[in-house]
Amino acid sequence: MSNTQTDTLIKYGKSFQAKVVSALLSDIKFLDTLTDIIAPDFFESDANKWIVEEIIEYHKNYKKVATLDYFKVQVMQIDNKILQTTVVDQLKHVYTNVGTVDTDYIKDEFKDFCINQNLKGVILKSVDLLKAGSYEKIKDMVDSAMKVGVSLELGHDYLVDWEERQNDVDRVIVATGWDCINDLMDGGLGAGELGVVVAPSGVGKTWLLTHIGANAVKQGLNVVHYSMELSEHYVGARYDTVFSGIPSSELKEKKEFVKEKISNLKGHLLIKYFPPKGVTVSKIQQHIEKMTAAGNKPDVVIVDYADLLLSSQFGSDSTYQEQGGVYIELRGMGGELEIPIWTASQTNRSAIDSDVIEADKIADSYAKVMNADFIMSWSRKAQDKINNTARAHVMKNRFGPDGITFPCKMDTNTGFIEVYDGNSPEGVLTSKDTTNGAKQIKKELHKKYLDTMG
Repeated sequence: MSNTQTDTLIKYGKSFQAKVVSALLSDIKFLDTLTDIIAPDFFESDANKWIVEEIIEYHKNYKKVATLDYFKVQVMQIDNKILQTTVVDQLKHVYTNVGTVDTDYIKDEFKDFCINQNLKGVILKSVDLLKAGSYEKIKDMVDSAMKVGVSLELGHDYLVDWEERQNDVDRVIVATGWDCINDLMDGGLGAGELGVVVAPSGVGKTWLLTHIGANAVKQGLNVVHYSMELSEHYVGARYDTVFSGIPSSELKEKKEFVKEKISNLKGHLLIKYFPPKGVTVSKIQQHIEKMTAAGNKPDVVIVDYADLLLSSQFGSDSTYQEQGGVYIELRGMGGELEIPIWTASQTNRSAIDSDVIEADKIADSYAKVMNADFIMSWSRKAQDKINNTARAHVMKNRFGPDGITFPCKMDTNTGFIEVYDGNSPEGVLTSKDTTNGAKQIKKELHKKYLDTMG
């Protein structure tokens, strides 16, 4: 398409064009759909033209969005120093626009612009065919032009894609750190899947999520932990305890030991605080998209915890409807971004004294159960807290059997949490510890009674 035939985006303004480039750098599906009809000449500035040309070239070779590392290398090869400087400045600007609130509008408007430009080019090429009376060929060209820009991702053809289905059976998973739980989950939580920890207030939901996040960091993975309850500093201190085994009250006293422990970690951890009931799943997704655009896509997302999120699509005066909507959106976000998500949920009051917590004890909305891939409840009665024990019950499992209860050790002072097979030596001993804990409470109450009576 020659310059005389090509319109530009000048009428939309520089801000619009920067957001288009941002979308091309963060949304592979958007780029896949339009890559054949995008032209660098659509853009007004030389910097944007250079960036878009590199985006197209990278996608042509690797079928992915261009990375920040790729641009760092390519920018150094620009001979024109003025252009090099403007490209660097523009890259910084477009990366800050990733995940802006009007992204959907920007994508739709730019898609229409590209399709219209492609159709315009076809019509101009048809002039000679029109003179020659080649109407059928003109029709074919116009039909093809109308199909360009439409996503070809129709789905999985059951018969045609049989061979692919046999070869592509491996899930990209993130293990929990508990072997017996991983075995039930076929290795761990996979990309796009939602795992939920259910427990009453005070059992230690944040400790459990922190343990899962810490295990992923030890594996060399990137983890982002969103907190809607505890501050970033406080959550960070819990990770310090889990990584080092040092109680929170002693972290400052033994800070050199803690620093040595965390300095050897293979992965990366980012902790982000949002106020309770002050953020939606959409806002979290925007934050993740910015991380991804900057070359730091998380391998696992921890949401601490989903009950404190707002629903952006299912807002209602009904807590039941809104809570269900949050879990639907979380599951959808995980699928769209292809990232496993772990979160926690509160139980109702009747679960406090339960030895095993079943699905009917989940607070507010049963839709949480319907939309999660894996749900594990944790119960800790008074005797468990004295004896550092707990019970983990698998109430839902899309990857295998459920309805199984495991004895656990759980010390929230040192961050130690372990889940045992009930038939293993450790599991048998832990089950006995739970019983002994009940006896210990009775002894302490009896002693207090005797002391009171004099």
